Amino acid sequence: MQRKVVPDIVNKQRIEVLPASTTVRDATRKMTERHIGAVLVGTAEQLEGIFTERDVLTRVVAQGLNPESTRLESVMTPTPDTVGPDDIALHVLERMRASGYRHLPVVDAGKVIGIVSIRDLYAAVKRELEEDLQQREAFIFDTGYGTG
Repeated sequence: MQRKVVPDIVNKQRIEVLPASTTVRDATRKMTERHIGAVLVGTAEQLEGIFTERDVLTRVVAQGLNPESTRLESVMTPTPDTVGPDDIALHVLERMRASGYRHLPVVDAGKVIGIVSIRDLYAAVKRELEEDLQQREAFIFDTGYGTG
């Protein structure tokens, strides 16, 4: 069975969508509190960008910006790539690997419904492969294949 982004990975997720005017300090505090590696920027109806741990390092710290005064709008990734709820986990994982993403917003009919991480996708694909292997072993051993 091929797992889909929704409901197999993203299911009743409490997402963080922060206004673009939020400071980096406030965003990173929220990320720390929630133990998450990214926040979405905009509103639930209008995705403007994504701000990740990598953005903190490369766009804030490495550039010597002040997190107290720097706003997300100036350091986020604007108009990020997105995935849909019916996208297949393995395909999304391959896309993320090829593009170097660790997080992607999940959007349905223009509305933000979640965010998926590469870690979540790895876990889902691993479960899928394990289940497939169990089914194949059951088929092989239950049918007597290979017995003389």
